[in-house]
Amino acid sequence: MNFLRLYKRLDDGTLVFREAWFDEDYAQFVVNHGTVGHQSSTKETRDVTAEAAGALLDAFAQQCAEDGYAEIPPEEQSTVVAQYALKTADGSERDRYLEDKARRAITEFFAWRGLGTVERTEFAPHKLNIYCLAPDASKAVAGLKVCLREAKLDFTKLTIATAPPEDRAALKQKHPLPAKAPFSLG
Repeated sequence: MNFLRLYKRLDDGTLVFREAWFDEDYAQFVVNHGTVGHQSSTKETRDVTAEAAGALLDAFAQQCAEDGYAEIPPEEQSTVVAQYALKTADGSERDRYLEDKARRAITEFFAWRGLGTVERTEFAPHKLNIYCLAPDASKAVAGLKVCLREAKLDFTKLTIATAPPEDRAALKQKHPLPAKAPFSLG
């Protein structure tokens, strides 16, 4: 699947995005756009060949560049970690189900709102960490709270922390506040 997501900061500080991709399974070329953090608008073109999709993606990229949109490199995005407290040290079958369901829910929710991407998940002793890259950390935190509550995942066991692009190791808890203890990945 060919995919391109680009961002632009408007004069009022609002971050907007445009993205396009070709879905080979459905022979569709999809263009999606909106304000980061809000449900986007989508336009689909059906019965597109792979060759035509390449030309459409090139034209999309050229138009976006002319309009001032650009990719945000990963090193300029914030790290956001959604963390679940677990009952077992290694993670049970139920915890692996939670990992899969949370990863899928976040991936879909973030994609339609330009909030970023799920980079990886990991189990630490008594914790499940879901790492995301986000162009706007505060909007990603708000999105995670909505997304995981709507997915009916155990919101009472959720902690969220963010780190700025310049110091990805400096994770600071953002939910729940006030923090009862320092945030720890392990």
